[in-house]
Amino acid sequence: MRDVKFRGRLFTTAVLDGRWEVVEHPDAVAIVVARGREVLGVRQARPAIGATTWEIPAGLIEPGEAPERAAARELAEEVQLGGELALVSRLYCSPGFSDEQVYLYELTNVRQAHGTPDEGEVLTSEWRDALEVWRSVLAGAEATSGVTLLGLRHVLARAGTPV
Repeated sequence: MRDVKFRGRLFTTAVLDGRWEVVEHPDAVAIVVARGREVLGVRQARPAIGATTWEIPAGLIEPGEAPERAAARELAEEVQLGGELALVSRLYCSPGFSDEQVYLYELTNVRQAHGTPDEGEVLTSEWRDALEVWRSVLAGAEATSGVTLLGLRHVLARAGTPV
């Protein structure tokens, strides 16, 4: 049995079988864009954690939208890039309480694309060395997302860089 406790713009909370508190959240995409060991990321304010993060481009999948289409849209909106997308992995963000999945893509054959950021979204994009970011996050010096770490690990493994 599913007992909805809250239905918001972005997520729903419910109790399953009178026992399990869950968050139902739309799935998302994240895209790793690399040139060698450099990775393109965006800095943005994350009010939920009270910090600015450096993350690979990412965003929610709209209702009825295919994950690959969402990835292309987010790339155009956040960093004005397009190209060929290949699925790297799919993972759950926090399976202990949420059903949200993130599809991680890699962008190749990069080209310019036009997109408009979401209203109120302020992003600064920058290229950084994947190993530098990896070490900084693991040392607790900066905040990022789990899917960004997976993207960094993918780039480092492909470059033959041990971590």
